[in-house]
Amino acid sequence: MSQKMKVLFLCTGNSCRSQMAEGFARALRGEEIEPWSAGIMKHGMNPRAVAAMAEAGVDISGQASKTVEELPVKEFDFVVTLCDHAKENCPILPGAGRIMHAQFDDPPSLAAGASSEEEVMGHYRRVRDEIKEFILNFPPAG
Repeated sequence: MSQKMKVLFLCTGNSCRSQMAEGFARALRGEEIEPWSAGIMKHGMNPRAVAAMAEAGVDISGQASKTVEELPVKEFDFVVTLCDHAKENCPILPGAGRIMHAQFDDPPSLAAGASSEEEVMGHYRRVRDEIKEFILNFPPAG
């Protein structure tokens, strides 16, 4: 078997989108992908992201919020930025084979104006499902 692709999913706070991507990559593509996630800064694990992933059958409760500097791995086949802030502030990663951008909405920002917990979770579920689809089709052709 060939070596797994090392993929870093990078977001602003490593609390939601990048954690979801790491969880789906491990659960759905673990035979092919060695997933990592990190943030420009760390905000801690978002409990609603953990809950939304649990609804999809993926447990990310054991993952931890971290910065790139805290990663034990420094070389990646792909670095995927998941938000514009991470794209614009992506640290220089000399060991990055390919850097690509995949923009996903920020569930906590969307949820800020929600009037109910169900509406809040709807934002998390939508973004979760978009990230799942991205992982299933990763890496994109071209």
